[in-house]
Amino acid sequence: KRGKVKLCVCVFDQTRKETHMKKYICPCGYVYDEELGDPECGIEPGTKWEDIPEDWVCPWCGLGKDVFEVEE
Repeated sequence: KRGKVKLCVCVFDQTRKETHMKKYICPCGYVYDEELGDPECGIEPGTKWEDIPEDWVCPWCGLGKDVFEVEE
């Protein structure tokens, strides 16, 4: 006797691109990952780069947000 086969259809979620978590790299090598946040510095996981306070600095070298580049 054959069992039933469940067929799943995956649909590409077009909103995924908008919610995709990014990574930002400091010249010193520190990587801010939006998915992980920076809990040691009070930044919760899932915090978008634009939601981090402007006075936040790299925990490794002390440089500001303005020197970070988005990882491609």
